[in-house]
Amino acid sequence: MVGIYGFGRIGKTTIAKVLYNRIAAQSMIASFIANVREDSKSRGLLHLQKQLLQDILPRRKNFISNVDEGIHMIKDRLCFKKVLLVLDNVDDLNQLEALAGDHNWFGLGSRIIVTTRDKHLLEVHEMDALYEAKKLDHKEVVELFSWNAFKQNHPKEDYEIVTNSVVHYVNGLPLGLKVLGSFLFGKTVHQWKSELHKLE
Repeated sequence: MVGIYGFGRIGKTTIAKVLYNRIAAQSMIASFIANVREDSKSRGLLHLQKQLLQDILPRRKNFISNVDEGIHMIKDRLCFKKVLLVLDNVDDLNQLEALAGDHNWFGLGSRIIVTTRDKHLLEVHEMDALYEAKKLDHKEVVELFSWNAFKQNHPKEDYEIVTNSVVHYVNGLPLGLKVLGSFLFGKTVHQWKSELHKLE
């Protein structure tokens, strides 16, 4: 069990998706439960348990009527299976206890990845490893932005100054760099300045 923590919009979900895509390719049965915080409030933990069971055991009948039944079924059906599970944006211990309560719920070689803003939550749940998602340094920020805006690892000639303005505006947040870079891709310097002026 690995926990990824850090401020909102720092890139925790992006890191989890990259890990998920890499590990899922190793033919593990897998489930990516996005927005655990929001869905547990709007749809309930039972819905998330059903989603997990459906993702991992799509051919089985997974009838559960309450969270306790869900816990029992997850443990019973997955304890011998090598599982990859991502729980994204967790904010309450009850969510972890309902979806990935303990290591022995899953078979040997399973990987459980949890993203959250709350490091303490991960410590209480006794994760095997914790990783803090931090802001990128200036070189990494420029490189990430450039891949999205220019499809290369550095700014095009004549775009250096305006690139620095974007990087400063986004404050090193990976999601913002990717979104703005993709949005500005293919536009001229004058168009960039116009779009940045609107954002200010």
